[in-house]
Amino acid sequence: MIQQVLALIVIAFFLARLFWQKQRKELGANEFIFWLFFWFLAAIAIVSLKWIDRLVASLGFSGSGIEILFYVGVVISFYLIFRLRLKLERIERNLTEIVRHLAIQEEMTDKNKQKINK
Repeated sequence: MIQQVLALIVIAFFLARLFWQKQRKELGANEFIFWLFFWFLAAIAIVSLKWIDRLVASLGFSGSGIEILFYVGVVISFYLIFRLRLKLERIERNLTEIVRHLAIQEEMTDKNKQKINK
């Protein structure tokens, strides 16, 4: 029971930080909604831990509900890291294209200046 209370206090802290960051306009609307939904879901999972334990046992798993939540959290974390890596790769590719375009444009400008000077 004490772990649940501590977990809910930590979630309340993160929710307070989330609203503070939204107020300071450090978060966009979509990101705010995502994290709000995430933390509320985490709080619901903590509150309904006994129900999750019964569900896990009825499905035939040997672990407890908290272990299952941990495994789900790890899987979600890896998925988010994968999505972040894809996004960074796309940003790098776009940045390379922009730099290449600017270099070509600068080269053409330099050639035009040389023609004018001759």
